[in-house]
Amino acid sequence: MRARILVEQGESRAFKPFDRFAQFRESEGKALAQLLDEFEELRVQNLQTVREWELTEAQLALVGEHPAFGAVTLRQLLATWTAHDLGHIAQIARVMAKQYAQAVGPWREYLGVMGN
Repeated sequence: MRARILVEQGESRAFKPFDRFAQFRESEGKALAQLLDEFEELRVQNLQTVREWELTEAQLALVGEHPAFGAVTLRQLLATWTAHDLGHIAQIARVMAKQYAQAVGPWREYLGVMGN
């Protein structure tokens, strides 16, 4: 976890690149319910870890070296996690809404979550 590198090792190490598309392979064949459970479990664990750190302003300002972006702060990394998770929540809402695509009838046209 990149945040752990900054919190535990300070600004001494660059982040290792990772495969941004690995989750597609890892989630292949899993049921929606299983994926939702995994998302919830990981989110709860990560939030607990961040709370336990009791981060200070100085720690939030720590700078790491991202392989593509260069210098980034822990504050930016945590904000990115939040936005990333919100993206997953939006995906979840779209998948759930599409289950009602036929049931809503003509109102589908007015429901952006249906992917119109």
